[in-house]
Amino acid sequence: MGFVFTVGIFGILILFHAAYSTIQYRGLLKITEEEFSGPPFDVLIELFLGLVICIWAALTLPAKFLSIHPHSEDNRVVSLSANVDFMIFNHRGKVFPVATDLKLRQ
Repeated sequence: MGFVFTVGIFGILILFHAAYSTIQYRGLLKITEEEFSGPPFDVLIELFLGLVICIWAALTLPAKFLSIHPHSEDNRVVSLSANVDFMIFNHRGKVFPVATDLKLRQ
């Protein structure tokens, strides 16, 4: 996890540097009274490189996969059904009338 995590942090730092470079470039254009039409090409390359590095790090960073089988002992969904403390039956929906015979207006 150490190497991939470090590469991911490096990708995030590249993205922050590209944002900082764009802010500096816009400040320079305000001083020279020119119109901002987009960031320079080197900043676009830096953005693309940072994006690729961050995506690669996010996809290769290993994580613990949880079980999705319903009969698994590690599955929280099975154990939450017995907990009725969080079930709420008294809510704002009771204010609205229950009319099942309504027809659409044409």
